[in-house]
Amino acid sequence: MKKYSLPFLTALIILFIWQAAVIVFKIEQWILPAPSQIFIAFWQSRSLIFYHLVPTVTEAIAGLVGAIFVSVFIAVLMERYQIMKKIIYPFLIISQTIPFIILAPLLTLWFGFGFLPKIIIIALVCFFPITINLFDGFQGVDHSILRLLKSMGASQKQIFKLVKLPASLPAFFSGLRIAAAYSILGAVVSEWMGANQGLGIFLIRATKSYLTDRVFAIIGVITILSIGAVLLVEIIARISIPWHYNKLKVKS
Repeated sequence: MKKYSLPFLTALIILFIWQAAVIVFKIEQWILPAPSQIFIAFWQSRSLIFYHLVPTVTEAIAGLVGAIFVSVFIAVLMERYQIMKKIIYPFLIISQTIPFIILAPLLTLWFGFGFLPKIIIIALVCFFPITINLFDGFQGVDHSILRLLKSMGASQKQIFKLVKLPASLPAFFSGLRIAAAYSILGAVVSEWMGANQGLGIFLIRATKSYLTDRVFAIIGVITILSIGAVLLVEIIARISIPWHYNKLKVKS
């Protein structure tokens, strides 16, 4: 808990300065609400926020799970076949040059305003960091260990299962932490293109109504969800690869 005390204290100081600045300079609420006003707006809108929160979280989870399956498949394919690496890797880079805010309307046009286009957008946002980190994890295995196993007659399948997969898990979870944060953002952006429910559409409605305190309240909820998603992945990682964290403790 000590490592979180300094960021928490810093956040409290920022909020205090923010609150004081709004009061001293008499800033209008519709321009910049004070933290206390934002909390009041959150409390007053809590039922609406929860109503819109559920579909956003559902979309984020579904999109992230889809991204994990796609990422693992692509990374394993590139690791197993050199020709597939040469074919796929450039397209991975190209996929990140396409603005998703432009791609979203096209997916809505092709697949409608339902669940599917939102899942595709979230998966596209999330799959890149997982794929790249997992593939780098495969490539970072000690070659002396691989040569030893090959000299002992181990098959490619055995080498992958016993060495490459466990060794790549820390890199996989590093990518997954990034993707988990992106999943919430991707869900919000996907809802901007057309939705009846979700924090994204709720944010747009609050912005158009000049309810700035509610806008900040929604942004706060999105931020907390993103941090929560990252912490959840961290917990899963600590349970899944305890040897990695034990090694880090020894080094520190």
